[in-house]
Order: sequence, then structure tokens, then C-alpha cells
Amino acid sequence: MPLSVSGVEMRKRQAAHIEAPPRAPGQPRPNACCLCWCGCCKCLWNDDRIERSERQTCTKMDSIEAADEQPPTLEEVLSWSRSFDMLLRSLEGLKVFREFLRSEYSEDNLVFWLLCEELKKETNPTVVDEKSRIIYEDYVSILSPKEVSLDSRVREGINQSLDEPSNLMYEEAQLQIYTLMHRDSFPRFLNSSVYRDLLASRRRACLDT
Repeated sequence: MPLSVSGVEMRKRQAAHIEAPPRAPGQPRPNACCLCWCGCCKCLWNDDRIERSERQTCTKMDSIEAADEQPPTLEEVLSWSRSFDMLLRSLEGLKVFREFLRSEYSEDNLVFWLLCEELKKETNPTVVDEKSRIIYEDYVSILSPKEVSLDSRVREGINQSLDEPSNLMYEEAQLQIYTLMHRDSFPRFLNSSVYRDLLASRRRACLDT
């Protein structure tokens, strides 16, 4: 399974749901209340959206996939056990943590957190609007293909922010996912064979040098 799904691949999947019969000039758009967020209708906004996404969507997971295959040092691996934040700041740590989460069928939580982290750094209003809609469609909407552990109160708060998306609209949701991973997934990761085997291999490498 590839390490990440790029923005281009994500948009290609969504494009498959956009096809619909052309509408006559002036005819109301079907399901107009969705503002085309779900890709349920054929319109110029959707066409532009896909093209912009392919040019602009770039996440930290893409950087992880493109990173050189350099094994982490023993010091780096040990630092992950001392701080969850240090694990999340490390490209190698994210790769290993995601491998573990995949084994627990919960990697969507990490990808969602990373997408929200990238969105918070964005200042271009057009890109903020685009990326916030992508996150909503893929992780928050009741029709989303991904599964993240958000409670109904947080989801409702996001729904109320849809009319005016901002780079901070997922801040509470991101915190909820961070807390869940820190409290539940992180301790299990440190006790998993994924982490323990890596730690043992780094220690052997140090002894051999």
C-alpha cells in the first residue's frame, strides 16, 4: 500500500463522481444546496476545482513519500518515546507511526491531522477554500469515504463553518484527533513490535559501528 494518497489521486477519485447530463442555460443546478462540494453535479466550478487541486494540493504526507530513505538515528527513535510532538515532527517518525496506525485501521486519523496542520499554514483565501472543502468531503461529510473519530458536536461546529471556510475551521477537530492519538494510539505504538523492532535495530547498528 503506498505511503500516501496524493492530491491528484484524491481529485481523480472525486472526479469519477462528477459526471452528469449537461443542463440547459439558466436551469438550476441539481442539489444546489451542496454548492458542488460533494461533486454531485457537472459545473464549471467543479472543473476548475479539480484543475486547481492538481496544481495546488500538497500535504506533509506527500513530503514524507518523497523523502529520501534514511533510517532514523538511535537518538531520534528514543526521542519519540519521550514526546508525542517529537514523533509528529519527524518525517521518519510519521512514517513508522502511520505504519502502526494502518495495522489498527486508524491511519485516517493521522492523515486528517496532517491535512488540518497544512491548512492552518495556508494564507491564500482561494487555496484555503479549496483545501477546507477537500477535507470536509473526504473526512467530515456523512458521505465521506474516510473514517475519523470526531464526535457529533465537533462535526456540527464544522458544518456551521461551511459557508465561510477558514484555515482554522478544523482546529477543534484537529485537537480532538490529536488527543485521541496521544492518549490511545501513542502508548500502544511504543509497546508495539513496529517501534520495538526499530529501536532494537538502531541499537544493534550503534554497537556495530
